[in-house]
Amino acid sequence: MTQQSPRTNNSHSFTEIFTAAPHRMMFFAGIIQTLVPLLVWMLELTGRYTDLFSTLDTIIPSTWAHAFVMLYGVVIFFIYGFLMTTYPRWMNGLFISKKQYISTFSWMTLGIITFEIGLFSNFTLLTSGLLIFIFGWLMGFFALYTVYRHAPAEDKTYETILNASLIAGLSGCISFLIWIFTDNWLYIQYTLNAGLWLFLLPILITVCHRMIPFFSSCVINNYSVYQPKWSLYLMIASCVGHFLLESNQTPQWFFITDIPLACLALYHSFRWNLISSLNDRLLAILHIAFLWLGIGTALYSIQSLYLFFTDELILARAPLHSLTIGFITATLIAMATRVSLGHSGRKLEASNYVMLIFTGIGFAAILRILADTSVINTIFNIHMNIIAASVWIICMLLWVIKFAPIYLTPRADGNPG
Repeated sequence: MTQQSPRTNNSHSFTEIFTAAPHRMMFFAGIIQTLVPLLVWMLELTGRYTDLFSTLDTIIPSTWAHAFVMLYGVVIFFIYGFLMTTYPRWMNGLFISKKQYISTFSWMTLGIITFEIGLFSNFTLLTSGLLIFIFGWLMGFFALYTVYRHAPAEDKTYETILNASLIAGLSGCISFLIWIFTDNWLYIQYTLNAGLWLFLLPILITVCHRMIPFFSSCVINNYSVYQPKWSLYLMIASCVGHFLLESNQTPQWFFITDIPLACLALYHSFRWNLISSLNDRLLAILHIAFLWLGIGTALYSIQSLYLFFTDELILARAPLHSLTIGFITATLIAMATRVSLGHSGRKLEASNYVMLIFTGIGFAAILRILADTSVINTIFNIHMNIIAASVWIICMLLWVIKFAPIYLTPRADGNPG
């Protein structure tokens, strides 16, 4: 099959620049969606834990709305921006047309914004926005699946797992919509569990398994690429197993799936040569972000074992936040930064500014983990989760300020795209 070239962009109008490549539109929407929900959530937390003002009035409980947006309404833009760029390259397939990625971006953006406006104003807007968002998600999936189906590549292991994870994410969105209409706890439970264990973690693990050894081989001398399919299968199976245990509400048995996942993740950090990656900061942040997967699942394992023997929770939601802030957010920052620099004709290097942001995200993860330790809150007489949220928001704001202009201006090297 002959691979088509992306449409050459000779115009410097804003529209042509912004729509020149899928990652421009998707990443821009993603960084805005990263920041806005965090600001709103910060207001909610301030209302809960201080006397400055009351909590926000929302059509559905703000906790579940926040969880849905952070699981499904943020990272998906980066996922589609990345996969719409890489699927044709990975499988030597046809490039996704401009019409397809513009439509996906438009429907998803319209949907999530309408949902967020409806959250504070109107049930009909809320549900309509969610339906529009789901429609946009479907359009993006079919665009990717078309490339997948017709591409001549024989090995499509990574893409098959990614497709399945996107479908799982779509099912989580639909389940959330059903919950809104039925108020049946089973649907919101599925949405929350599937969003993390069937959607986000499998996608990020798969992308890291595919890309970290490749990026490392481009930087580290005499690098031995380590990408065994068996380890990928086992990590994905561990995620599915955790999902099933979570759905069955048996956290005392999490260690059965989480110990293998933690061991595999930490072993891959070792085999992928984390130590050598520290000599190149842009590569190092990818490796450090992946290290959080091992840390987070190790914390899950410790809590599960302690619960198994004592019937007592000792870490509360610390393991969850080590994954959501430590692994997911850090991986998002690391991967999107690399793609943004490379596809805008800039040097592939992490500046002091980028390192400050990445370090801040790690600090926010540690603070949020400490927030689940009641002793820390008692000693300092302060709600650590507000501090963690503040650090997180500041870091994301700095990231938006740095990278938003990249998606709105021509490439630095003058090339199209």
